[in-house]
Amino acid sequence: MTDEERLGDADEAEGEEELDRSLRPRSLDDFLGQGSVSLQLGIFLTAARQRGEPLDHTLLAGPPGLGKTSLAGIIASELEAEFHPTSGPMMERKGDLAAILTAIEPGGVLFIDEIHRLNPAVEEVLYSAMEDFQLDVVLGQGPSARTLRLDLPPFTLVGATTRTGLLTTPLLGRFGVVQRLDYYSVADLARIVSRSAGLLELEIDEAGAEALAGRARGTPRIANRLLRRVRDVAQVEGQAVIDEAYARKALGVLEVDELGLDDLDRQILRCLAITFEGRPIGLGTLSDAVGEAPDTVEDVYEPYLLQEGLLARTPRGRIATARAYRHLGLEPPKPDAAQGGLF
Repeated sequence: MTDEERLGDADEAEGEEELDRSLRPRSLDDFLGQGSVSLQLGIFLTAARQRGEPLDHTLLAGPPGLGKTSLAGIIASELEAEFHPTSGPMMERKGDLAAILTAIEPGGVLFIDEIHRLNPAVEEVLYSAMEDFQLDVVLGQGPSARTLRLDLPPFTLVGATTRTGLLTTPLLGRFGVVQRLDYYSVADLARIVSRSAGLLELEIDEAGAEALAGRARGTPRIANRLLRRVRDVAQVEGQAVIDEAYARKALGVLEVDELGLDDLDRQILRCLAITFEGRPIGLGTLSDAVGEAPDTVEDVYEPYLLQEGLLARTPRGRIATARAYRHLGLEPPKPDAAQGGLF
């Protein structure tokens, strides 16, 4: 790949990220779906504004693409506070976090994505910052080292995680608000698709929006991505309005099937059903077989396959279910008591 091609890919990726950000809701009124989460956050935000206090530290948990980053930005917007986004893997040393904390103004919102991936040493710095709004800085080394305690202005930490179970108990216990985001209904996703289409100046009817929503795996990020790709197909083919028939046709071009599975989803199922002949296999073996990182397979692909009843985790490993075989056009194997009678 030439330097020009690499720069072109980088520009295209940056353009996609900018477009994705432009579709994000800016207020709770624009945040569609997750009714109980929106309702409760609205109450907590209103109460915090009335008291003139920062919102309690808030943890947003759930699968990728459900709007955790959008909600964090909305919290800052509703509080009329400065928004300081970062992520757990980016803060490798205590000094990285200290630099961010000392730059936060009173009432500011610090957003840490993938907070479960914080370095343990960095996480310890957060404890006193979250609880007492104080920062302990160690000056010097060895016997002559001394600790300097700095006062921090009151702020709100918003953490986002896809793996709540990986959070330590001391950190989890310091969040006053914990909200779990679940997969969206087709109806809510259709409303999101219609809203995004309006922002993109793309005409789509109700049935077309529902057709896209039905294959979006319960995830707004995927719904918006499919909408952008369908828009590309429509633009090339000169289609002015996205109706149900055209949405299904364009999704066929994109190789997204009626269950919302893409090529890698089907590749995972084919590996389980065909390559390994239905035998249970471990995550590492499966990820090597499909050429994806274990974390990606486990966090991005498996949850939806599990939810749809296409994949099962057994004590012996991952297996494809009878529904997966039928979806691939294959005959399910005979029931195997050793595999829990899943067939």
